[in-house]
Amino acid sequence: MAVKKLAILGSTGSIGQSTLQVVAAHRERFPVVSLAAARSVQELARQAALFQPQVLAVLDKEAADQLKKLLPPGLKAEVVYGPQGYLQAAAGCGADMVLSAMVGVAGLLPTYAAVKAGIDVALANKETLVAAGELVMTAAAESGSAIVPVDSEHSAIFQSLMGNDPAGVRRLWLTASGGPFWGYSKAQLAGVTPEKALAHPTWSMGPKITIDSATLMNKGLEVIEAHWLFDRGYDDIKVVVHPQSVVHSLVEYVDGSFLAQLGLPDMKTPIAFALSYPQRLALDAPRLDLAQVARLSFEEPDLERFPALGLAFAAGRRGGSAPAVLNAANEVAVGLFLAGGLAYGQIAECARAVLDEHQAAPLTSVAAVLEADRWARGRARAWAESHGGNA
Repeated sequence: MAVKKLAILGSTGSIGQSTLQVVAAHRERFPVVSLAAARSVQELARQAALFQPQVLAVLDKEAADQLKKLLPPGLKAEVVYGPQGYLQAAAGCGADMVLSAMVGVAGLLPTYAAVKAGIDVALANKETLVAAGELVMTAAAESGSAIVPVDSEHSAIFQSLMGNDPAGVRRLWLTASGGPFWGYSKAQLAGVTPEKALAHPTWSMGPKITIDSATLMNKGLEVIEAHWLFDRGYDDIKVVVHPQSVVHSLVEYVDGSFLAQLGLPDMKTPIAFALSYPQRLALDAPRLDLAQVARLSFEEPDLERFPALGLAFAAGRRGGSAPAVLNAANEVAVGLFLAGGLAYGQIAECARAVLDEHQAAPLTSVAAVLEADRWARGRARAWAESHGGNA
């Protein structure tokens, strides 16, 4: 296997830490040239001491100054910050692959820069394709950058498509765990707290994606991402709730065959596949025991109790700036919910109100994406203020 130099964006988050666990077991394969985080400088300093990157990027000068004081003597790593720092970490360090795992639309610019530079991307930041899918995929086609999905669902589809003629595909099926509230009534959902929403039954993830999983917005964003990754229309992408989280997604072919990828709910598996593609790494991890699982169940999603999924389909079909607006409004609403400023049900209400107000327009540049994002955040905060939220 060839050596692959890695830049890891979002290294202190859940995906980033899992990635470094994989890398630690295969150090000879994956030298780390850069690490990027926001403000978790203590964890970033610990990672830097272990992996000896050339560049460390953080959110702002304050975080950079704090990080410099924490780095061990003799560590020759350049500390950079802000948007330019993230761009340097992604595309200015000679990386062969960028692991894009920054939370939210913050990951768009450095990921896009890597794609434009022809650097392969292991993509865990779904907002990049949700907000700017057409721009990113066009840039990848022009530069030769390979985009390999890290999300377990998209990795499953990617693997289930390998070696098959795309013309033989009928539909893509994304599985959803249903989150912690799948069996709740509408009355029960009204009393959901952030603490309850953060207790996911099968996956260990960061706060934002965990709340998105609870509302099913995460699955909706994955539908938009799948549209761009696999060039399929929205009528050809289906969602099914699968509480066991063993079947990570499926591809239905025109002859009636279904191909699926199965495994335990452990993000290190799709991460390792993305890093080593088209080969596979040996992982020292628990194995799936089908006899122990015993039962695999599947249900139709309930769009009345979980309207966020339907909102994402609607935004995807509208196209242009609509998905970027939905993503930004949801990000603001989730943040306010976690801070106690909005009720659980108001997350989708806020996103719907902002999306309904928006006049979707074509996105011709990253600047246009960021402007749509800025507008939506402002409107989401205004909506929250008028509905009792502390924006």
